[in-house]
Amino acid sequence: MRTVRVGDTEVTLLGTAHVSRQSAEDVRAAIAAQDYDAVAVELCQPRYAHLSGEHDWRELDLLQVIRSGRAGMVAAQLALSAYQKRLAEQLDIEPGAEMRAAIDAAHARQLPVWLVDRNVGITLKRLLRTVPGWQRWTLMSGLLSTFLTRSKVEEADIEQLKEGDLLEHTFTEFAQNSPQLYEALVAERDRYMAARLRELIAGEQPERVLVVIGAGHLDGLARQLGETQSDPRTTREALEIVPPAGRFMRWLPWLVVAVILTGFAIGFARGPELGWQLVTEWVLINGTLTAFGAVLALAHPLTVITAFVAAPLTSLNPTIGAGMVTAAVQTAVSPPQMSDFDTVRDQISQLRGWWQNRVARILLVFVFCTLGSAAATYIAGFRIFEQLAL
Repeated sequence: MRTVRVGDTEVTLLGTAHVSRQSAEDVRAAIAAQDYDAVAVELCQPRYAHLSGEHDWRELDLLQVIRSGRAGMVAAQLALSAYQKRLAEQLDIEPGAEMRAAIDAAHARQLPVWLVDRNVGITLKRLLRTVPGWQRWTLMSGLLSTFLTRSKVEEADIEQLKEGDLLEHTFTEFAQNSPQLYEALVAERDRYMAARLRELIAGEQPERVLVVIGAGHLDGLARQLGETQSDPRTTREALEIVPPAGRFMRWLPWLVVAVILTGFAIGFARGPELGWQLVTEWVLINGTLTAFGAVLALAHPLTVITAFVAAPLTSLNPTIGAGMVTAAVQTAVSPPQMSDFDTVRDQISQLRGWWQNRVARILLVFVFCTLGSAAATYIAGFRIFEQLAL
């Protein structure tokens, strides 16, 4: 625990492990021991809704999610949720139990609950915008491993994270390996939560506030609250802006298309036989790898056929992806039932649940077909220019 002063307000920071029975008990004891005027938690509104049961997956419009390009983001959030839930099952405790304990204890004492963390969707989007393109594959592989791993974690190991040194050392190495990841996942959120707390304190002017946060944010948030800051609202709003993609990344898909079409033109200029050979290889490579992605997701046969037919065309149109088309078809031919929405969070904690649940399977179709199409575009592109070089 750390105590800092923000103006006339005493702010107590309680660092916890997010999947820990002992942390939940520590939170209850802390709230019972002092007369706080408010309890702040490291949650945003969407995460609060999930934790409190207010979010209803049945309200999710999958087609709108697919059309708006948010299917990958939803899949990522589900994967992270599945990993945390599996850890919680190993330790026989609900994920986010310490946050739930803080909320319940605050409500029991009729204390306001402040949500001070940045929206998780904004954090992930800023993360993807700031890391170099090649590191995005590292992120995707790391995310994939979160629901493929079957390693056991002992509760004693989780509790050691509360001591601070181990966690801070891990973050230090993390920052050295990828400063962009550390900035978006840790440092920015420290600044955001400090700004949000300053805003709320200025408005409510409480005497004492308890802030329940993950141990990894303890030092950073204490430091940010202890420093003189500019207008907190300006700071918060700046950290909520999703920066646009870099100019190179915006133009790269169109550049790839231009290069491929140039290859076709050169091929036909040398002779119709070579030109049609290049087109055939483009269709086969794109169609086969994308269809293979659909097969891996155990998609409907019509979705697999659509993947094969659509991929060679969508790969030449950066405004629409093969994953969007195949996910839409999968939604149409195998629409999720109400029971799929009701059980999605529980089923995906097991690897096979991603294929058994229709909502999760649609997201798998999107991810696997997108990856298959992306790989096929570059493989087929190199193959075309290898043929032209002969």
